[in-house]
Amino acid sequence: MPSKSQALSSKPQTPDSLNCFLVGGAVRDQLLGLPVSDRDWVVVGATPQRMQELGYQAVGQDFPVFLHPHSKEEYALARTERKVSVGYHGFTFNADPTITLAEDLQRRDLTINAIARSPTGDLIDPYNGISDLKNKQLRHVSDAFVEDPLRVLRVARFSAQLAHLGFEVAAETIALMNQIGGKNELHSLTPERVFTELRKALNTHTPGKFFDTLRKADVLVHLFPEIDALFGVPQPAQHHPEIDSGVHTLMVLDQTCQRSGEDIVRFASLCHDLGKATTPNDILPGHHGHEKRGAVIAADLCTRLKAPKRFSELAVLTARFHTHCHRALELRPGSLLTVIKSFDALRRPERWEQFLIVCEADSRGRLGFENRPYPQADYFRHAVQALDQLNYGEIAGNVSDKSRIADAIRKEQLIKLTGFRHNYADAD
Repeated sequence: MPSKSQALSSKPQTPDSLNCFLVGGAVRDQLLGLPVSDRDWVVVGATPQRMQELGYQAVGQDFPVFLHPHSKEEYALARTERKVSVGYHGFTFNADPTITLAEDLQRRDLTINAIARSPTGDLIDPYNGISDLKNKQLRHVSDAFVEDPLRVLRVARFSAQLAHLGFEVAAETIALMNQIGGKNELHSLTPERVFTELRKALNTHTPGKFFDTLRKADVLVHLFPEIDALFGVPQPAQHHPEIDSGVHTLMVLDQTCQRSGEDIVRFASLCHDLGKATTPNDILPGHHGHEKRGAVIAADLCTRLKAPKRFSELAVLTARFHTHCHRALELRPGSLLTVIKSFDALRRPERWEQFLIVCEADSRGRLGFENRPYPQADYFRHAVQALDQLNYGEIAGNVSDKSRIADAIRKEQLIKLTGFRHNYADAD
């Protein structure tokens, strides 16, 4: 843990008349030796009027939060909360100057987030968060945990964020997460907030742990039913020794994370096989047609979560065409061109590369296939490079009937891809 001299670097730049404490993630990450990105402060014994007199800018709508006049860091008045209605907005807050630091910390989600540091460097730990840090436990502060459904997503996210350090969610906290799911309060979460937490989870070290934790608490079905539905769906053992479609999806996510830090790519990997959940029982463990079904499900999921358009486009296209990439060396020029044009690969090479990353991860996200070569990705890359060599302006200029330009371009592209396929085969 940091020395006292290191802790003093967290001293607030604030008048002596304010009783301020560094709280939350900044303290937790300091104690774990992790980089600290944001610092939040709690002010004990002050009023909104006093804060504004000292030059702090009020920004909180539901409770008093202020921006420091110089650092612009957030300073919140110590407060308690009381549940009055369903949902994570269903609280009333009390920020009376008599509220103590311990009372403020008690309303927090996890003990490791309920540690404070004084301006002199002393740690205030009324709920044994330091012990849980040492024991690598994610544990709720109090039974009031069940009052806020958002905490289900937050705990799962922290699990993904800290899994590489060996952290696990305490069994009693998993039980409370399950209790929240049983109370039907998860449906009160807005799509925007769910997607925000999902994106944060996708940007962690081990995003798969986010879904593992939600499954363990039996709440994945409430939050991401499309992904939950994949678990237990069999696949052909000769191609998928891991058998289970849900297990495969998380293996693909893990492989994707090894190749890309972009949340949009990791999201697309989650969506690539959604159609397997709706495969008719009479054709299992085969999944003929899962690509088209998956594209529809991915589009519906993105609509429900209000995902950005670029997330939706990549997810849907990946679901629809990932098996085309696996069969790239077998595709005829027309099919090859259809895939390339569907991604607008010539004008959007970054999206094309994102797609190829997921396809390679899909191939390697199988038990025993983790290190298997995937030449299909380079084949597709070279096919696009071949098309990029065409002089499209010259092709268009040689067409007298301008309504036929698109046909002329397509004809030349097919000729180019035909030659590319022959040359590629000869090179092999």
